[in-house]
Amino acid sequence: MVEAFAVASGKGGVGKTTSTLALGMALAEEYDVTVVDADTGMANILFHTGLTDADTTLHDVLRDEAAVVEASYDRFGLRVVPCGTSLAGFRDVDPARLRNVVATLASDTDVLLLDSAAALGSKSAVLPVVLADRVIVVVEPTIPSVSDALKVQEYATSYGTGVAGVLFNRVRDDDAIDAIERKVTRFFTGPVLGTVPESTSPRSARRASEPLLAHAPESVAAHAYREAALALDVRTGDSGAVADRFRSAVIPDTP
Repeated sequence: MVEAFAVASGKGGVGKTTSTLALGMALAEEYDVTVVDADTGMANILFHTGLTDADTTLHDVLRDEAAVVEASYDRFGLRVVPCGTSLAGFRDVDPARLRNVVATLASDTDVLLLDSAAALGSKSAVLPVVLADRVIVVVEPTIPSVSDALKVQEYATSYGTGVAGVLFNRVRDDDAIDAIERKVTRFFTGPVLGTVPESTSPRSARRASEPLLAHAPESVAAHAYREAALALDVRTGDSGAVADRFRSAVIPDTP
């Protein structure tokens, strides 16, 4: 079985990478989970997982200079495929090779989480959304954040990618969330997976180069992510069929 999720937001600063790793660690209690930093221009996962000194990253794979197994690392109960941070590395990659990367990983995991770029401004940014079976949309409880996230949903569904759900993050006002949630329920096709409160724990975890659930497993935010993971209905798919679909995926134009 395998299902690929793109974790997307439509804007930066909403805690997308923190959410990807937190959901991944929570899901890893039941599934074999692989996390891929598919944000090839603004990679962050290596900073969250203690992999800043990794010899091989996704950049090397997308330049056809390494196999994906060489860029895969076992960390915190997950398989992690980090991406490099150099501008030269980003400039030289071939985004189309991400199709084969995801196809290869799909043959040996239950859940694939693709940490996507914040904005849909390039082929490398939109490709994870197109490759995924479904998208998990991370938003802050503000109208601008929801508006940007709706663009992600529109683009995803235009390529046949479903919406697994919406995750509210960095929630500061419990009262304000109700009005925003009503709008989300109205306009998004997926359910609200959960509400993660604003907390100092994610920042502390980043400074320690650890995912939130490893650094502060009993924090309020960590509990909220576990509840969100429980609300996510992981679907089964034939690994071979899924891999074939990834390899033959159409490379999209930018929005």
